[in-house]
Amino acid sequence: MKTLFLTREFPPYVYGGAGVHVEYLAAELSKLMDVDVRCFGDQNSNEGSLSVKGFPYENPIFNTAEEKLKAIFQTLSTGIHMNVDKVDADIVHCHTWYSHFAGIMAKLCYGIPLVITTHSLEPLRPWKREQLGRGYDASSWIEKTAIEMADALIAVSEETKEDVLKYFNVDESKVKVIYNGINLQQYITTSESSTLDEYGIDKAKPYVLFVGRITRQKGIIHLVNAIKYIDADTQIVLCAGAPDTKEIGKEMEDAVYEVQKTRKNIIWIDKMVTKEEVIQLYSHADVFCCPSIYEPFGIINIEAMACDTAVVASAVGGIKEVVVHGETGLLIPVEQQKSAPFEPVNPDKFARDLANGINELINNPELRKSMAKKGRKRVEDYFDWISIAKQVEELYKSLKN
Repeated sequence: MKTLFLTREFPPYVYGGAGVHVEYLAAELSKLMDVDVRCFGDQNSNEGSLSVKGFPYENPIFNTAEEKLKAIFQTLSTGIHMNVDKVDADIVHCHTWYSHFAGIMAKLCYGIPLVITTHSLEPLRPWKREQLGRGYDASSWIEKTAIEMADALIAVSEETKEDVLKYFNVDESKVKVIYNGINLQQYITTSESSTLDEYGIDKAKPYVLFVGRITRQKGIIHLVNAIKYIDADTQIVLCAGAPDTKEIGKEMEDAVYEVQKTRKNIIWIDKMVTKEEVIQLYSHADVFCCPSIYEPFGIINIEAMACDTAVVASAVGGIKEVVVHGETGLLIPVEQQKSAPFEPVNPDKFARDLANGINELINNPELRKSMAKKGRKRVEDYFDWISIAKQVEELYKSLKN
């Protein structure tokens, strides 16, 4: 059997959880079958049963396009390029809306079954209009078309499955829940601490860690707003880069600058760090905070748990299936507005609640230690890529019968 992965992200160009997912699933599936990865970029490698080829995204022909529409036009163009090389796979498997048009073309032009993993859903990301303008209508249409014509859909959590059935005209029998996973040999506690030294993190004092993109979805602004309520001796380490828009990047800068006026122990690492660096940051953190306002799964939580770190996370989406409240971390409820989906009704209350959860764990070393141990065990029991790859293989086989 051979599968064709279509994806925007693939190493070395990974900036989010979907890219992490594709990287590790491709590696594990390549032990079971041939995997052809076609992605955005300039990659070009062929190692045994795993081949990777990047296709150009930036193209001067689009320089005259309206800035917010450029991403749509470039994405459609790249999707065509991805299909020019002959497709000889048994399955085409798409990841995120950026690859969906390419998947539609592969299914129609080469007559092979289409599988889509729903890492997130456009109807539940209304803030994307800030980034794409009217292009958000186009990305939504592309996603809807692909999902409704797919032969099988993988939802990364039970709640994501419910969302798929709510927002799209899809037969429930086509939707299978397969969780995200982690490389348990790679994500493990390390005593190495050179990254902490590099960024000036005081190893003698506790710190709370955030890792993620600067986007509405990840809720980082709410954590920044919570800083004033977090115990003064607790360091705040924000490993946050790749802002969705210049505007949200500026909003982040202003918010951090404002809180730094009265607090000096805030370390902002404004770039995407390497795996080795982030594993060090996870390993030495006293608490990992995930303040997302929308999160189909939240792979960063299992990364932290695998590195023996207790988690404080918002009780939304798939996070509720990953973090066990009171055992592997604390889940913080967030009441969301009906008129502005995914915005807290009371942002200050949410910020205070996040801070209270962080303070509770920082001040209770025994509870943190217990959660760290149980968190690692939960990851080992439920989120191993080896078993996840076998589930995906079985899904592929069912489509060939």
